[in-house]
Amino acid sequence: MMLEAKNVRKSFDGREVLRGIDLQVEKGDVIAILGPSGSGKTTFLRCLNFLERADAGELVFDGERFDLHAASRADIARLRKKTAFVFQNYNLFLNKTVLQNVTLGLTLGARMKKDAAREIAVKALEQVGMADRLDAYPSQLSGGQQQRVAIARALASSPEIIYFDEPTSALDPELIGEVLSVMRQLAEAGMTMLVVTHEMDFARNVSSKVLFMEGGSVIESGPSRRFFEQPKEERSQAFIRSIIEARK
Repeated sequence: MMLEAKNVRKSFDGREVLRGIDLQVEKGDVIAILGPSGSGKTTFLRCLNFLERADAGELVFDGERFDLHAASRADIARLRKKTAFVFQNYNLFLNKTVLQNVTLGLTLGARMKKDAAREIAVKALEQVGMADRLDAYPSQLSGGQQQRVAIARALASSPEIIYFDEPTSALDPELIGEVLSVMRQLAEAGMTMLVVTHEMDFARNVSSKVLFMEGGSVIESGPSRRFFEQPKEERSQAFIRSIIEARK
């Protein structure tokens, strides 16, 4: 087991948004986290990487245990060296070039020499089809290109797992495909990924497992094909029906 989350709980202003979430992740899993807006998907993902501090819960990563509420800064820094996070709004530095956006974490965070950082960054950008725009600034790129740079930045840190928070939600429809194509390639290469998404084709055809949430709870989880073809829970069945109806 690469990662296991146990009893993750979180409240905002007295409203419980995560009601004891459990998750198990094997190496190479691509897990799509699905559910209606407000179900707690993004909060759960952020708690796993300490972008939000959970009220309770435990994370086991590569056999090491982390208290999701009380972990120290040193614990969090150690965990984050193994993970990467791709945000829905890219979070690129607008005053930095594509190359600088990818190398910055390597030279400052990992204390890597500039030449070595550049070599790694260029390879990561080649992987996402952006090596021809090294000197461009984010304002000169489409949303899809910016998100591909953000994915390259994540890849450059050589993470064991990448968390994606609705990576296509800020994109125009015609740009979604280029980002999903990169993610599909990563999945085929064996990258372990947790993906909060509304892209049902990706969830069905690329992810290996689904975690379906509503109201801060897990309604159903299991293999993607089974979830989409034979959902067990009534709420899951209604969710699938709504997808089918929306496509008619």
